[in-house]
Amino acid sequence: MSSRETKEQVSRISVSLPPGILHELDAMVAEKGYASRSQAIQNILHQELMASRKDCAEELMAGVIILFYNNAATGLSQKLAELQYENLAEVISSLHVNLVRRQTLEVLLVQGQVKKLQEIADQFMTQSGVISGKLHLIASLIPPVHEKGRPPKLDTVPC
Repeated sequence: MSSRETKEQVSRISVSLPPGILHELDAMVAEKGYASRSQAIQNILHQELMASRKDCAEELMAGVIILFYNNAATGLSQKLAELQYENLAEVISSLHVNLVRRQTLEVLLVQGQVKKLQEIADQFMTQSGVISGKLHLIASLIPPVHEKGRPPKLDTVPC
């Protein structure tokens, strides 16, 4: 089988753009280092298509919740940790980085139904002391760590 046969099939389309938008697209392609206009347009379309899927409440997706907050806010760190525990099935992992001026950037890796992920993101983003936040979804899933209905093996070797 040739490498051409193993690649995903693509379709060509034609897009008509006013000169101003075409000029801005070309500038963005050059500035960001895209290989082509097609690659840039694919990226833009993918982002917009994922954003529109937020309306598909029952669909399973993975994503990240990005939070920027003042870690000096009374009780905020504890409340954010409690929210993670309350949503243990959806919050897969988190990373936080302490920034200057008592600020923190936190990224939560999440997976679950879109509606539930949006509810969780809203809970985090509306806490007093959170400066900004965003949920970014992708149309993919994290492979399961454990098989459903089968307990994980806990074979450990003593030190």
